Amino acid sequence: MSDLKFSQNHEWLRLEGDTATIGISDYAQEQLGDIVYVELPEIGQQIAAGGQAAVVESVKAASEVYSPVGGQVVEVNSALEDDPALVNSDATGEGWFFKLKLDDVAESEAMMDESAYKEFTDGLD
Repeated sequence: MSDLKFSQNHEWLRLEGDTATIGISDYAQEQLGDIVYVELPEIGQQIAAGGQAAVVESVKAASEVYSPVGGQVVEVNSALEDDPALVNSDATGEGWFFKLKLDDVAESEAMMDESAYKEFTDGLD
């Protein structure tokens, strides 16, 4: 079982203390297809829970990425600017989008664990 939490908008979050690493799920990248561009938030930007944080463009569509929790952006994955396909090849690893210093760690407690998320996505197909 992984330490990832998932939102209904298909973002994942990995908590390390009061910092969360956030990206999109494997399910989301499969739905999008080949990702060709990622627009990341600015370091220092304050993002509210549910707020738009990034944009992902694939050969099929452009899609907003929302932050499942609120906080301040402390790091972005600049590797995605040169190689957005990292999201396709390793969505929950090297394909992460940004890191937030959380306003409230408890916000992440409402998110789904991996088995609940799998059940959720199985119901979408």
